[in-house]
Amino acid sequence: MALVDRTLLGPGPSNPYPEATAALAAPLLGHLDPEFLRVLDETCTRLRVVWGTANARTLPLSGTGSIGMEAAFANFVHPGDVVVVGVNGMFGERMVEVAGRYGADVVRVDHDWGTPVDTERVLAAHPEPSLVAAVHAETSTGVRSDIRELSLAVHKRDERGLVLADCVTSLAGIEVAVDGWGVDIAYSGTQKCLGVAPGLAPFTVSPRAWDRRVQRPPTWYLDLNLIGAYVDGSGGGRTYHHTAPVAMIASLHAALGRVMEEGLEQVWERHRAAGAQLHDGLRELGLELFAAEGHRLPELTTVRVPEGVDSAKVRQVLLTEYGIEIGAGVGAFASSVWRIGLMGHNARPDRVELVLAALRRAMA
Repeated sequence: MALVDRTLLGPGPSNPYPEATAALAAPLLGHLDPEFLRVLDETCTRLRVVWGTANARTLPLSGTGSIGMEAAFANFVHPGDVVVVGVNGMFGERMVEVAGRYGADVVRVDHDWGTPVDTERVLAAHPEPSLVAAVHAETSTGVRSDIRELSLAVHKRDERGLVLADCVTSLAGIEVAVDGWGVDIAYSGTQKCLGVAPGLAPFTVSPRAWDRRVQRPPTWYLDLNLIGAYVDGSGGGRTYHHTAPVAMIASLHAALGRVMEEGLEQVWERHRAAGAQLHDGLRELGLELFAAEGHRLPELTTVRVPEGVDSAKVRQVLLTEYGIEIGAGVGAFASSVWRIGLMGHNARPDRVELVLAALRRAMA
């Protein structure tokens, strides 16, 4: 999708930063080439900056964001562990499914879609869970949950409990502070605010979580004991695990360099300003925002489809006549909600003006 001349404003891949695209087109290095290993090391260092962490085990996993979710449960859930999951959208639902497949005793805490995860309700679900999981920025609803509050509350009650955060749509778009918030395990994807094509899952693990890892996970490919020995030499020296996606890692390296150059806080502010501009413009069009006020994401906006408007037809007109792709809703909201993404390179005033003008014409 990133290779066609379209403005991608849906919940899926965003237009990559130009630096990331250029890196994808560069001549390939071998996955054991010393220069590639240097780039890989520097990529991990830059990821620590955007994650807000000093975690040694911070790396890009080979696969999209869902690989990050799978790796989290595969490596940190022992059969029979109690896992409490705050569910307020499709990706909370997916956490429940994946955790169950790795033998967890899952306790789900359901919330209305469009509302944030409630810390008190999650805490009340079980007195001593091994792990508490929630989505920071729910892609299906455009809602931000307070992971800081949740994480600090979990650790205050029980120092042994681990906290897992899905940051696929939040990393490099809004504040994420893994160390400051006490998050133990977190994963993301490259195709959202990081401004890279889909294909990698930035991942980070705290030392306290690492000490409680599964020693022999039921998956070879996602065994962090093996992957870490290749990525950072944590096994006493680099050992071959799998052929790394060298072009994707080079692209992520370049995009992170662009974020470092702009300044992480400035990148957050650019996303905030673009989101606020879009929210105001949608209201001026007479549209109703879907996500709960005070918890709306700037990088992914959900809006109710007006009564009598054909959602699919409007999206088709936007795509074919204006080269703009916005997403439909999910599940019960498939035809009644639009999802508009302004992430990475697209979080700019001119993109906001473009989508608002095109949406006005398409609805007419």
